[in-house]
Amino acid sequence: MRPVQFDSFGEPIAQPLCDEPVASRIALRTGVGLFWALVVVIVAARAAYFHPDLAERFGSVATVIDQLRAVVGA
Repeated sequence: MRPVQFDSFGEPIAQPLCDEPVASRIALRTGVGLFWALVVVIVAARAAYFHPDLAERFGSVATVIDQLRAVVGA
């Protein structure tokens, strides 16, 4: 028997009579697995196709913004 769980107001939470079906757990694990596989693929693609010149352009944009702030006095 499962221990009784309570909500934030102290009322007991109704427990389901049966456990969740096996198909539901398989679908959940499959979805989680696909999500993390997609994360790994995206990160690997970003690492493989990273162009260092892009990072240098962000540095120059930051310099221009700093100079603009100095002119405006912000």
